[in-house]
Amino acid sequence: MKVVLPEEKVFNKKQLAVYITIIVICILSIVIALYVQFYARIDVGRMLGLETESELGSKTEEETELLKAQFEQIFTNRIENAEGQDNKKKESDKPLVYTKTERKESKLNCYDIEVHIPYINIENTKVDEYNKQIEDFVKKTNSVLESQDKNTIYTVEYVANVKDDILSLMIRSNLKEGSSAQRVIIQTYNYDLRNNKEITLAEVLKIENLAQSDVQERVKNEIGIAQKKVEDLKNLGYNIYSRDIARDIYQVENSGEFYLNNNTLYIIYAYGNETFTSEMDLIVL
Repeated sequence: MKVVLPEEKVFNKKQLAVYITIIVICILSIVIALYVQFYARIDVGRMLGLETESELGSKTEEETELLKAQFEQIFTNRIENAEGQDNKKKESDKPLVYTKTERKESKLNCYDIEVHIPYINIENTKVDEYNKQIEDFVKKTNSVLESQDKNTIYTVEYVANVKDDILSLMIRSNLKEGSSAQRVIIQTYNYDLRNNKEITLAEVLKIENLAQSDVQERVKNEIGIAQKKVEDLKNLGYNIYSRDIARDIYQVENSGEFYLNNNTLYIIYAYGNETFTSEMDLIVL
């Protein structure tokens, strides 16, 4: 009995080149997809029109003014959303941001304090720097408690949120010492959980598909309007904090205080960070 073996399939050079090309394209597609998903943060669904447009940057004037009016109400002294971030925690049994120091106390003619001071629960040297800076609020609290000759009101509150793997924390402190002017300080900390680094406003705008030039024009216009109101009030005899639109702080790349939640980006110019005033400007996107 004669056994006939199947012929070996021989690829010619042209076929081989085609197969190699297909394999290379597949590998490159996988690499690009992984980069887009984990590093570039390009929203493929949004690019293909499969998702609804983000609310960021598309609010009406009425919605924007309402959010500004309700700004003080967003400080809930907790993190609003941090699902799926347990692997980043330093202390696994606690939230990504939690209240570390909390105190409410008053002493007649001396002080009245209520503080909720947060701690960022992430194992990272940059975050350690953040927490060290936040400790200044604890030091100020202790200083107020030790004072005996001033009638001091001091409050600290915060809110935090995670959106698109960006942890955003905003702390607001209000200080009134005796006859001194009221001072409101706002500090924000924005951290890229995906790439374990600090993130800038310009980077956030890119991730959220907001044109930096459009945002810069918005800042310029709103600060200009605020300054016009200041000038009108000064003409009436009021002493109001003046804005200088030419200052570098109003450049997007230099705007360090911002807070991102699920549907809104707040850019904050808190002038109390520099001097004794409660004046601030909010750009709401």
